[in-house]
Amino acid sequence: QVQLVESGGGWVQAGGSLRLSCAASGRTFSAYAMGWFRQAPGKEREFVAAISSTGTSTYYPESVKARFTISRDNGKNTVYLQMNSLTPEDTAVYYCAARNGVWPRPNQNEYDYWGKGTQVTVST
Repeated sequence: QVQLVESGGGWVQAGGSLRLSCAASGRTFSAYAMGWFRQAPGKEREFVAAISSTGTSTYYPESVKARFTISRDNGKNTVYLQMNSLTPEDTAVYYCAARNGVWPRPNQNEYDYWGKGTQVTVST
């Protein structure tokens, strides 16, 4: 089992930045690729970013590629999501997920463990 706890969400004005963190406990963190997903009210959960187990490979959808950065610190069992130039369309609950494998993937069905999420609200 892997337990994931997100933090760092909150309220921010459009154009601002937030840094989300996801702390993992349980099995060997460095064996897992990690991903961030989000779900806005009334919408399906969508892929935001993913990083390989070693941190050397990342993957983003075009919608956030120039604004969001995923990173990880395997010594601290933590993955981060730096979000810049936020817009109201980024408002959502953000979830951290772990995938038992090396490579980052955008498909949420490939992830084995999920956190409970952290709310991000971007106002105009």
